[in-house]
Amino acid sequence: MLFRSVLVVGLLAGTLTGRSQEWERLFDGKTMAGWQSSDDPGSFKIENGAIICQGPRAHLFYTNGSFKDFDLSLEVMTRPGANSGVYFHTRYQPGGWPTNGFEVQVCNSPQMHNGYRENKLTGSLYGLRNIYKQMAADERWFELRIEVRGNRVRTWVDTQLLVDYREPQSPGRKRLSEGTFALQCHDPESRVAYRNIRLRRVVGEPSEVVSAPAFDEYDREVIRWGSQNYPMINYHLHLKGGLTLPEVLADSRRTGVFPGIAVNCGLNFSITNDAGIYAYLRENSGQPAFVAMQAEGREWVKMFSKEAVAAFDYVFSDAMTIVDDSGRRMRLWLTKEVPPIPDPEAFMEMLVDRTVRIIREEPINVYVNPTYLPSVIAPDYDKLWTEGRMSKVISAAAQRGIAIEINSRLRLPKPAFLKLAKAAGCKFTMGTNNPEREIGRIDYGLEMIRELNLRWDDFWVPPTRTKRAL
Repeated sequence: MLFRSVLVVGLLAGTLTGRSQEWERLFDGKTMAGWQSSDDPGSFKIENGAIICQGPRAHLFYTNGSFKDFDLSLEVMTRPGANSGVYFHTRYQPGGWPTNGFEVQVCNSPQMHNGYRENKLTGSLYGLRNIYKQMAADERWFELRIEVRGNRVRTWVDTQLLVDYREPQSPGRKRLSEGTFALQCHDPESRVAYRNIRLRRVVGEPSEVVSAPAFDEYDREVIRWGSQNYPMINYHLHLKGGLTLPEVLADSRRTGVFPGIAVNCGLNFSITNDAGIYAYLRENSGQPAFVAMQAEGREWVKMFSKEAVAAFDYVFSDAMTIVDDSGRRMRLWLTKEVPPIPDPEAFMEMLVDRTVRIIREEPINVYVNPTYLPSVIAPDYDKLWTEGRMSKVISAAAQRGIAIEINSRLRLPKPAFLKLAKAAGCKFTMGTNNPEREIGRIDYGLEMIRELNLRWDDFWVPPTRTKRAL
């Protein structure tokens, strides 16, 4: 099913008319009245009506009340590479990272620091629903808004809804409850400013039906790996079979798997020139989803300008459309276009040669549908994909820094290929390559994380908007 079913655990008795009160300011713009610092008070100061967070790790707690359901609005400005966060349902503690409550991330352009790169970006409900695309610019004020109603948490950056999380029936160690707020000073290299901090209390019962999703093991795995900095991203989605971008975004908010929407560009596809690319990007950019180019056929490199291609978040291609030694163009998934293969070994040599050329010569970020074989020889996959052939493809990808997709629909490539690729230092992505409306799950990717003991930094993530695909 496209949309996960939810278990309605009951309607609230009486009215369902929670009322929002007037906005009240939590920070007067001049003093720290109502706020108390943990660890190092020197990490917080006031400049031009804003709280500046910069210095050794510390947290600034609001001390005038405890809150359950609320709207919280803050104006935020970050410097490049800065990391911070806003906690809710927490309580004061004199030192360390807060052990109570939940964090909404503030991090627009993460940088490597002591071997670690934070993959969770601004607006993430940290570890539960992660945002992987930069949705706000550094060195500009933006609004971060957090709304809590019963078991539901939503976040916005400016007017863009990013997170809509409903706490499941068995959420694990942390549960939504009540508490206060805190601003995080993450480290001395991070500088983040907060101003116009406002709260709107909600009195009465929530105004919507309370429901709790029935999480299964897959849902719990997405949260478990996402909390450990693995990018839970489906990089290979298509708007097919009537599937719309709003439906994809809603599904992403429910499942916690961030979407990457790919449009097919190339000969005999809907987009064949730069104008088509720019029109598509105007329609689909600015959303909490990556927008990617699937480069089709081998002609594509001459059909589009480098500038237009670089406007995508990333570019991928495969070796499923090739030209053989006789000059015949074939699409390997269409049996009518694949001639008889009397000598599978010779065919494999040709296919590996074409695959290596694509990886070495075409300006792509990800090699997808890896190791795909036409149906007539697919049953002999393990025999035909010898270690030598796999190594040629992997070596080409490693040399150019091209990531390799772990495709859940096709369950490709097989573990033997992935083991060699990991040993060679290749990065990976996960994708479903949906043929119709059914989005699918990245379950094969999660299976390979477990089986091959992949680390979070074995996975590729697109650069932020300052560094484009090419």
